[in-house]
Amino acid sequence: MSANPLSVPRSDNASGRIHRITPALTDVACHHHSAETSKGRLGERRAVRYSHFQGSQNTASANPEDVQLDSQSRSTSRNEERHIFEGMVGSSLALRRTLEQVMTVASTGATVLIQGETGTGKELIARAVHNLSPRRDRQFVRFNCAAIPLGLLESELFGHEKGAFTGAVARKIGRFELANQGTLFLDEIGDVPLELQAKLLRVLQEREFERLGSNQTQQVNVRLVAATHRDLKQMVNDGKFRSDLYFRLNIFPISVPPLRERREDIPSLIKFFAEDCVSRINRRVETIPASTIRVLTEYDWPGNVRELQNFIERAVILSPGTELRAPLEDLDWSKQIAQTQPETLAQTEYALIAKALKETGWKVGGPGGAARRLGLKRTTLIGRMRKIGLLRSTEPELPSRRSSVAQQDKPSVQEEQI
Repeated sequence: MSANPLSVPRSDNASGRIHRITPALTDVACHHHSAETSKGRLGERRAVRYSHFQGSQNTASANPEDVQLDSQSRSTSRNEERHIFEGMVGSSLALRRTLEQVMTVASTGATVLIQGETGTGKELIARAVHNLSPRRDRQFVRFNCAAIPLGLLESELFGHEKGAFTGAVARKIGRFELANQGTLFLDEIGDVPLELQAKLLRVLQEREFERLGSNQTQQVNVRLVAATHRDLKQMVNDGKFRSDLYFRLNIFPISVPPLRERREDIPSLIKFFAEDCVSRINRRVETIPASTIRVLTEYDWPGNVRELQNFIERAVILSPGTELRAPLEDLDWSKQIAQTQPETLAQTEYALIAKALKETGWKVGGPGGAARRLGLKRTTLIGRMRKIGLLRSTEPELPSRRSSVAQQDKPSVQEEQI
């Protein structure tokens, strides 16, 4: 982490001024450590994780001020909690529910099916299940079923003998054997072809299989954690996924919420990713403007946490000074504006002006400008933009879904500058 503190806006600050506070993470977060670091600490983790997690549920919502701690006040238990959850940052109710499910099922050895959109952190959830389980000191083998050609998928999962097919010049151990006594994470399980699903079902039920080209049965003891962004139930109805395999995988489903359903975590994620990028790429970013936080919090992030992480890294790279200069013009608001149903006249006005400015490249007056497109005088449009807080530095901010009266309370550009 960078030695420089990053600044994030207080959620209860009506003026929107930037406040500098010391770096910290949210209630449930972690950093990746090696397996050696985690060995021997399970007893201490078990003693603290439940009391810490249940205590965090008393907080109705997350905001930067509530969760910020200086480095001196971070306890060992809090650091261990960050390790357990492998990079999951946030304290929203939606995320806490998901992590509570993780802690419930981790010690049981049951098959887990993780469902969620692309970029929500399904692999991090799978690693958390493994790290909290009795198999934590064994192998965690990750395999993406969508990344391997269909003709090689069986060999990759179950292995093959020498001469089993053209090009099989030696025996190969498959992922199930590699994960024996440990955990196998099958990502994108919905991409497994029908003809291979029967063999996958057998190894889950009977814990045995044969390598490709062999008649010798192999016994394995593997805990399976599967993940997908597809609707497996609909695939079963469409005949594209075996119902018996679906029921076998769906013993304990865990749904990972998309980022748009946990917006209160976005300020903490922004700060977390910015701190990480600053330390890695040697930039001098120290503050994040309140207007930037507001815009990024309102954006829907179709690529979820992964898209936000990549956006923040690009913003840090593009920032020449100590203030984060996010490329807000790169955000695609078209679908979000079209899907948003304005609740008030003020929100309708805000959305229309923002859309016109975006389409005209922020040209206010003159031929082809936003004012002419909206049928307004240039001075009238500028006055309304100032009134609702829609200025170039906040482009392309959308009206809040939580409050329709906060528009007149938005700070001016001068108030937000450091």
